[in-house]
Amino acid sequence: MILIAIILFALLVAAALLGRRVHRNLPENHLSADSRDAVKLAMGLVATMTALVLGLLVSSAKDSYDTKRSEVIQMAAKVSFLDRVLALYGPEAAEVRDQLGAVVTSAIQRIWPTDRRDPSQLTPSEQAGDILYVGIQTLSPHDDTQRTLKTQISTLMVDLGQLRALLIAQSIPSISTPMLIILVSWLVVIFFGFSLIAPPNATTMLALVASAFSVACAIFLILELDQPFAGLIHIPSEPLIKVLEHRPK
Repeated sequence: MILIAIILFALLVAAALLGRRVHRNLPENHLSADSRDAVKLAMGLVATMTALVLGLLVSSAKDSYDTKRSEVIQMAAKVSFLDRVLALYGPEAAEVRDQLGAVVTSAIQRIWPTDRRDPSQLTPSEQAGDILYVGIQTLSPHDDTQRTLKTQISTLMVDLGQLRALLIAQSIPSISTPMLIILVSWLVVIFFGFSLIAPPNATTMLALVASAFSVACAIFLILELDQPFAGLIHIPSEPLIKVLEHRPK
């Protein structure tokens, strides 16, 4: 994501420099007040459309991030409640509780690897999940209380499976690549157009460079939020880690 933002920044600065060079070679009548006003009008229209699309992309990426973060918190809450219900079930569920802890630990290591260079893996360990499911099904209730608790355990397992499947289904990018390409094209046109009519001095160039940096940061933010389990702006693993740290004995 950082590399994409750097490339975009360099592209916009190059567009500004190209516009500045073209400005120097334009005939004087092309730089008249009327010509400048016409270019400003056209660039203003493109800038308005770009601002709208950029805002929509930021909003979409933020909504996607918040949704997945909420699902992780829900998953942590259900895992905590499931562990509590297993503890109430009795000593017979001790092995299942250990399996649950192992499954959660493995999930944390896959989704949030210690080495940030390793890819995040949302796909669960089917073998560990099957062992946990079989362990729950082998529980044999001895009274009405345990039968009620086993029903709750099975319901929680189904809820966790649905949340896990939902996270996997939502792992595809929510930001359209063609839309990003169109947005970048508009930005190049804007920076070229404004540098074309701006006075060729250091102040205007500095303003365009600062604007290019700001836009590149916005695109970086969009791409980071769209991949919430990797990168600098990622969903924290603390909710699930705290579940393991505060398990009832």
